[in-house]
Amino acid sequence: MEKMLEGRVCLVTGAGRGIGKAAALLFAKEGGKAILNDVDRTEVEETLEEIRCSGGTALSVPGDLTEEGFPEKLVGTAVDAFGPDIGVIANIAGYTWDGMIHKMDDRQWDAILKVHLTAPFRIIRAAAPYIRERAKADIEAGRRVMRKIINVSSVSGTDGTAGQANYSSAKAGIVGLTKSLAREWGPLNVNVNCVAFGWIETRLTGAKETPEFIEREGRKIALGIPGWRQEGLRPLIPLGRPGTAEEAARVVLFFASPLSDYVSGQVLKVAGGLH
Repeated sequence: MEKMLEGRVCLVTGAGRGIGKAAALLFAKEGGKAILNDVDRTEVEETLEEIRCSGGTALSVPGDLTEEGFPEKLVGTAVDAFGPDIGVIANIAGYTWDGMIHKMDDRQWDAILKVHLTAPFRIIRAAAPYIRERAKADIEAGRRVMRKIINVSSVSGTDGTAGQANYSSAKAGIVGLTKSLAREWGPLNVNVNCVAFGWIETRLTGAKETPEFIEREGRKIALGIPGWRQEGLRPLIPLGRPGTAEEAARVVLFFASPLSDYVSGQVLKVAGGLH
């Protein structure tokens, strides 16, 4: 039986951990040629090793998506390694840097918009010449070949969250980018969709009382959600629990696969029934 992504070139950002890693593993399992990006070289190399050990095809391109010129480098490396027919782009990379708006400085605001909104825009723009050229050639030859772009939003982007003005704004922006691009590239047989996740178990949503830290913009940033907020959120989720990274990744796979060939411009909330 043919795999759903057999031979397709798939760019996955945030592939070192969490949802991005789980999606990359699924893409490779389904026959995709995975281009793996993460700012953490050690983590993304571990994902690469897992894929290769399971017989999959992948290449890692570690680096910071917010650095000038890096999105073009990422796309160029994919084209050099696997050819110009980019089939799937999954923009999953990101982190949180929370703070109440009266305490949030410009660096904190800009950093989150750069990684969650500007970086996906730049990756898509860098891939545009390859996607558009191949799509036009397919249409002229009478072939319907669907290409896929999956962006990641959040319930914070659709509903807002106190203490996350930067993150909520970026995640609302990616919805606008998704819907606009779906209209622009629909005639080229490109599906553009967005997944708005709720509470998914990753390092971004662990207990803030025992946080993980990352270094960004010259600062040490604590990740996670305060325990009191977790306890308040749990009863609001009809399924009564957070989702797993693997459950989240299956939705990304749906949008990357032929199962979603007539779905575009949509925002699917994946939050265990939370409204």
